[in-house]
Amino acid sequence: MGMFPMAEGRNDPEIFWVDPKERGVFPLDGFHISRSLARTIRKSPYSVTLNHDFSGVVKGCADRDETWINDEIYALYCELHQMGHGHSIELWDREELIGGVYGVTLGAAFFGESMFSLRRDASKIALAYLTKHLDNCGFKLFDTQFITPHLTSLGAEEISRSEYHQRLSHAIQLPAKITSRPLPDVYSVMQRRTQTS
Repeated sequence: MGMFPMAEGRNDPEIFWVDPKERGVFPLDGFHISRSLARTIRKSPYSVTLNHDFSGVVKGCADRDETWINDEIYALYCELHQMGHGHSIELWDREELIGGVYGVTLGAAFFGESMFSLRRDASKIALAYLTKHLDNCGFKLFDTQFITPHLTSLGAEEISRSEYHQRLSHAIQLPAKITSRPLPDVYSVMQRRTQTS
């Protein structure tokens, strides 16, 4: 239906549904990797995994002064993960989880929920891998909910609610599976470099 749940804060038990007039999306062939980010990815000592610590990523996203992730949202997304719809990309520094992004899949649509970073550029690296992986697995829509300057710098676009619902209707009818292929290697991720800052 194109709506997503939020809470006013960590300790607020109420959940409400959001359907923004303008929606953020990532074109799967238009993720921007700057020269500096490409260098960081190429030299990064970090490892990237899929679905190795979903609950840890959600907890990492909620671990901030202000969050929309309350206990019920945490529990429900972990349940979606157990059902095969919730997925996460994790970034590791040896045994330490230092960043990641999680979301929900339905058909060929990926609904990005939140991301976190404990090291510089960790969430950007996770997004770069995720975007390439979604494209490799045949996804057609990467929903970012809202647009931010951070997401815009990486290639995210803002579209109208009506256009979003058209794209959504098309994507959820198509087959795609996020576990159908292994994660991309670092060189294929960097092939998407389209800006030179």
